[in-house]
Amino acid sequence: MESSMFIYNAWYVAAFAADIEPGKTLGRKYLNKAVVLFRTESGEIAALEDRCSHRAMPLSSGHVDGDVIRCCYHGVEFDGKGTCTRIPNQARIPAAANVRHYPVVEKDHLIWIWMGEPALADPSIIVDSPEHNDPAWTWRPYNFPVKANWQLIIDNIMDLTHVPYIHARTIGGNPEQHYNADTKVEFDGRKVTLLRKMPNSIPPKSYIDAGGFKGRVDRWQEVRFEPGIGMTCRVNAGGCDAGTGAYEGKRDNGFMLANNHFITPETETTSHYLWTICTTAPKESGVPDVLFDQFFDTITEDEETLEAQQRRIDDEPDRAFVGIASDGAVNQARRLLSAMQEAEDGGKVAA
Repeated sequence: MESSMFIYNAWYVAAFAADIEPGKTLGRKYLNKAVVLFRTESGEIAALEDRCSHRAMPLSSGHVDGDVIRCCYHGVEFDGKGTCTRIPNQARIPAAANVRHYPVVEKDHLIWIWMGEPALADPSIIVDSPEHNDPAWTWRPYNFPVKANWQLIIDNIMDLTHVPYIHARTIGGNPEQHYNADTKVEFDGRKVTLLRKMPNSIPPKSYIDAGGFKGRVDRWQEVRFEPGIGMTCRVNAGGCDAGTGAYEGKRDNGFMLANNHFITPETETTSHYLWTICTTAPKESGVPDVLFDQFFDTITEDEETLEAQQRRIDDEPDRAFVGIASDGAVNQARRLLSAMQEAEDGGKVAA
């Protein structure tokens, strides 16, 4: 088997649950594989290869009828497991007419897909997104198609020292406060955790707008990346009035954010970047809407940055990066992903 830059035996977010309407199809490409998603009459989500076995017509151009999807070209039908159930004017259905089925799970308003060996897909390990179901939190989903490699997105999230430069208008803050932050990187072989404390900081615009801060704050940023339970980076961040106990766990009087970044490769140089921003700010206060708009701008800035990087990488694809001191969490995340890729390239998964 050829070496791959993808990791197949992992859970990826394919779409938000609301994206898959009853009776509709959704065609997307994941890890260079064309996939059609649809919801059956019974409410189950199905994911099949987006190619009719008869004449290669995309099934996403077809029609959902009850619990089957019908190819729009010659009417061949498939159930949610990819089994060909009907060929018009033909009683015998050859086994070769079946199409590939991908395991999918609907959880916390997300649709997760497993692109690797089906027997290894364990839904019980999928990471939780509790804020999506907790009335104490308000959240909003976004989907950014990014013309950049998926690992660049993970790099971006795992090194938040870019924040004061790229996001100066919103969540940025003083660059020196970011570089001089009390930073700890933890790695246990399964996950990378980045912990940052910025005491007595001047709050950035987003924090002032959301938290109403009048003076300095104690800020925190906590990033967790554990690809074995879902290709996602979870960022908990926030601030409290300086000296009020934020670093001892007394955060109820402050401002808190939970950002879930779901990174799904589309091709080698394009990605599905789905994310949710969640806040404890009361919905009726209007603060969540202000935050959501600002974070839309923030991720747009990330998108522009990532795509600019990818263009230069495409110019000289073999040119190496030069590391700097703030790359600690990025390097650990890359090592973790490389180990997962090497395990699959050793013959444990068929791409």
